[in-house]
Amino acid sequence: MVQRYLHKPYLIDGLKFDMRIYVLISGIDPLRIFVYEEGLARFATEEYRPPRSENLDNKFMHLTNYAINKDNPKFIFNESVENMHVGHKRSLTSVFKHMADQGEDVHSLKEKIYDIIIKTIITGYPTLSASVSSVHP
Repeated sequence: MVQRYLHKPYLIDGLKFDMRIYVLISGIDPLRIFVYEEGLARFATEEYRPPRSENLDNKFMHLTNYAINKDNPKFIFNESVENMHVGHKRSLTSVFKHMADQGEDVHSLKEKIYDIIIKTIITGYPTLSASVSSVHP
């Protein structure tokens, strides 16, 4: 997992969110990486405000973990495949569509995400390759 705290996060509906992007490494030599087209986004359940002493303990505002936010009475469960653009757990496709509708360059964003994925895997490649070689010579 790679993460960095953003002081001015991109918000949807005034809420912080994270993206779950799933990656499969199907081969080591040659290295073969697949990024699933679908993933999910997890949303905080309280409207975001920059961190201040009076709101730092509001985990529903600053954290996007499902395990935490599902306990907030404001949590909206998404129970319909047709409405993956509502609720506090949404499809990645619906988030990218929302961003595109807002004028964001989603293609460029995806290219940057893929670049991060590749660089992250390459960073761990020597260890990964050695581990696989020790099990499957």
